[in-house]
Amino acid sequence: MIPVKKLTVALPGREYEILIQSGILDQAGERCRAVLPKTTRVLLVTDSNVAPLYGARTQASLAAAGFRVETLVIPAGEPSKSVGQLERIWNQAMAFGLTRTDAVVALGGGVVGDLAGFAAATILRGIPFVQIPTTLLAQVDSSVGGKVAIDLEAGKNLVGAFWQPRLVLMDPDTLNTLPDRTFSDGMAEVIKYGCIWDGDFFRLLAECGGRAGVMERIEEVLSACCAIKAKVVLEDELDIGLRMILNFGHTLGHAYEKAYHYETYTHGQAVSAGMCLAARLGETLGVTEAGTEAQIRALTAAYGLPTDIACTLEDYQSAIGLDKKGSGDSITVILLEKLGRTKPTKMQKKELLELL
Repeated sequence: MIPVKKLTVALPGREYEILIQSGILDQAGERCRAVLPKTTRVLLVTDSNVAPLYGARTQASLAAAGFRVETLVIPAGEPSKSVGQLERIWNQAMAFGLTRTDAVVALGGGVVGDLAGFAAATILRGIPFVQIPTTLLAQVDSSVGGKVAIDLEAGKNLVGAFWQPRLVLMDPDTLNTLPDRTFSDGMAEVIKYGCIWDGDFFRLLAECGGRAGVMERIEEVLSACCAIKAKVVLEDELDIGLRMILNFGHTLGHAYEKAYHYETYTHGQAVSAGMCLAARLGETLGVTEAGTEAQIRALTAAYGLPTDIACTLEDYQSAIGLDKKGSGDSITVILLEKLGRTKPTKMQKKELLELL
């Protein structure tokens, strides 16, 4: 068996480990017991796609470790990041009798993790939770760092909290059941780490060439992404400085998601096109090394991701107005100097719209 890869997010007083190992899902109970010694009840939150694949297996492992487990299954998809589904979790938690020493375990992709994590942050003013991400996007991005949220009609992730998990368990075997479109969705965030932090990692992804190549080195890929995110979160937990670089491609990507009502393009597809356009803007402004856009376009296309998405100026304006990196009439746009190095650039929202 491949030994477990262990990374520590060493936030003072809120330290937790990220454990990466094929088959670790079957150790969920004992791993959770190690960090939740006083917990009696666990509310396992999953979705309608993941529950038939991994729900019973995870529940059995938790039960074998002495937890009383109740499972709540939400509908799969972005619309479940809603007030209605959040209220379902709150009510189920109260009916199950959760106390402040009990816990929520999120089993699924980013929607499940964000929703269950926000529920845990607010139940009884905050109870422990554990992330067991089953998609590539969740494993490399949303499960690490403690950002939890739900969506509003006005936009994504507009109501949320910073609530760190007690543990993150990643089983790369769960990626084998992902459709190609969902795997590619996660690759956008993987590519982002190469863009913002590590040019050599970007080139490694180019050498992998596609899903099969990435899966041959998946523990290395997951570990590299999580290590980068952990470093950023340690320096800027509350997203007021360095952590903003993780939003490379996201300001424009959120415009695409919103313009198509979160139905046509996945988050990763929107971020992919957003990164390509951000690189073009950087080259236009003379900030980004010439040729960077072409390299990002080639790599995203190789992983089946879009490089352009049609969008109106009104759609951009709506997304930029709601962007959490904005302040008054200005906004900080994450641009690149070159692959592996960012240059957060403050500009007037009007100026950005004129460039677009």
